[in-house]
Amino acid sequence: MTPAIALSIGGSDSGGGAGIQADLKTFTALQVHGCSAITCVTAQNTRGVSRVDALAPEAITAQIDAVISDLAVAALKTGMLLNRELIEATAAALRPLALPRLIDPVMVSRAGAVLLEADAIDGYRQLLLPLAELITPNIHEASLLSGVPIADAAGMEQAAAVLVDQGVAAVLIKGGGLSGMRGSDYLRIGAGGQWLRSPEVATPHTHGSGCTLGAAITAYRARGLPLVEAVRAAKVYVDGGLRQALAIGAGQGPLCHWHPLL
Repeated sequence: MTPAIALSIGGSDSGGGAGIQADLKTFTALQVHGCSAITCVTAQNTRGVSRVDALAPEAITAQIDAVISDLAVAALKTGMLLNRELIEATAAALRPLALPRLIDPVMVSRAGAVLLEADAIDGYRQLLLPLAELITPNIHEASLLSGVPIADAAGMEQAAAVLVDQGVAAVLIKGGGLSGMRGSDYLRIGAGGQWLRSPEVATPHTHGSGCTLGAAITAYRARGLPLVEAVRAAKVYVDGGLRQALAIGAGQGPLCHWHPLL
């Protein structure tokens, strides 16, 4: 058996709900062999993050090189890149790779908590976003990157248009951070935009849903689906995971990553 192979570059979530752990679970559930390059180690659980330690940029480069030099990676994604040094190292490693690259610009949580150092935003704009086949910001991240305040669906459309005008090939803005917009995401590729909607799932246990969506898109791209089909299929996968979300811990639990295997 020779499965498709995908690579995730991002942070470790000790609670197992998001980050590298969520990505690898998603890859496995979608029958893709998952590889990883860990950028940061977090101490976190369902109640929050208590510590973040970034690895040296050289360690990121070595991990990516080790994977790419031996395994036929068909698609990759990036997640948490805490500082400009990690962004620079990741961009340098990705630049020569001719394969689908999903950039999830992990900057601000859906609740508004800042997840990177201040000087890293320009690093994303200048170095990583131009390399992406698709970027998947939430509303806070899309607002930071585009400079457009987002308070409604029209703001999401405007921000997506600005990002494409700035040179981003395609953007999927996730609407879950807006009241009444859970399940509604806006995809813009070049001059064309479309809304991708699914019914809201009434659960408080949504930790890792953004990471999981990006990982599912990456898995489907590794399996050869065209981009729009991969996004649509990934949304179906995340919807199922939310419907069977895990009520674990004392805080916000994660979605269920293995639901296709049940």
